[in-house]
Amino acid sequence: MTIPKGELMAFVENQTSKKSLSRWESDLFKFILDWISGTHFISIKTSGSTGDSKWMKVEKEKMVKSAQLTGDFFNLQKNDKALLCLPVEFIAGKMMVVRAFVLELNLIPVEPSGNPLKDLNKAFDFAAMTPMQVHAVLNFNDGFQKLNKIRNLIIGGGEVNQLLFDQIKNLENNTYHTYGMTETLTHVALLKMNGRDSDDCYKALPGVKFEKDNRDCLVISAAHLAPNKIITNDIVNLKAENKFEYIGRFDNIINSGGIKMSPEKVEQVLSGYIPGRFIIAGIPDEKLGQKVVLIVEGVKNSQTGFSGIINSVVKEKYERPKEIFYLNSFPETENGKIKRRKTLEMILPLTDNN
Repeated sequence: MTIPKGELMAFVENQTSKKSLSRWESDLFKFILDWISGTHFISIKTSGSTGDSKWMKVEKEKMVKSAQLTGDFFNLQKNDKALLCLPVEFIAGKMMVVRAFVLELNLIPVEPSGNPLKDLNKAFDFAAMTPMQVHAVLNFNDGFQKLNKIRNLIIGGGEVNQLLFDQIKNLENNTYHTYGMTETLTHVALLKMNGRDSDDCYKALPGVKFEKDNRDCLVISAAHLAPNKIITNDIVNLKAENKFEYIGRFDNIINSGGIKMSPEKVEQVLSGYIPGRFIIAGIPDEKLGQKVVLIVEGVKNSQTGFSGIINSVVKEKYERPKEIFYLNSFPETENGKIKRRKTLEMILPLTDNN
């Protein structure tokens, strides 16, 4: 049943006036009011993973078209059940709400948490989660069975390491890793991670085309988003105008002894061997220009020895970290992504003592 706009607005306004409302509920209701208002624009906050978080204004019509593309791709129907377990403060959570309005989905919101399915045992037609959430669900009791109850699951907001990828491959639903950013109103391409039709490349949504610039970075053409092309800092191996393999961020590239390498590639190799969070980075070096290092989150102890692992699994000598640093905790964006530049700034003083 569709609720008349006036009744919905009155209900939401009543909810937002309650003092007992939690932060995530307040954010949700405020966005709903913003969405059903007469304005044509929405203010959206970027994640800040590659720089300072900022606000940008986007047209509601672009969000509507993005939602329609997602609905068409996943064949979502009126009254299908969708799970909202992401903060509505950011674009991924906002777009789940927009999809519910545009596609007339039955949206079931829960508090954003590390394991959003912990107290749920329902079937859903569509859900979006972060890699951290999927990892937590899969490692909690009957999490595997719970994820299988989500017919279409999209994972975004971060890289999926090899260990998690190997777990996801065993799911029997349709699980995709998304490619996109705030500027593209979440995903413009999807990588199928499991099933017989799994792939190692991202495929464009209908109406989206790709090319590369002279840096080998992805350039996006999507009429529903912008009249002009969207130039990214993501290095890709372009397979076709609608298909690419992701390599890494241009601004993360390390030039060591004249050889350029992507830290994301090495991180993927090591992800199944080093527990917890870590990053590969380059620090200044008189001889090499930049020296490859491993930065691990946590405290070093006598049991922590990764040199042997590195030498055995990282095949190319120039890609092997020359030093290992430890930080008690990584600096993060508001939505939990590691701030690489800030992390490097934190370890640079330590390099003088090594």
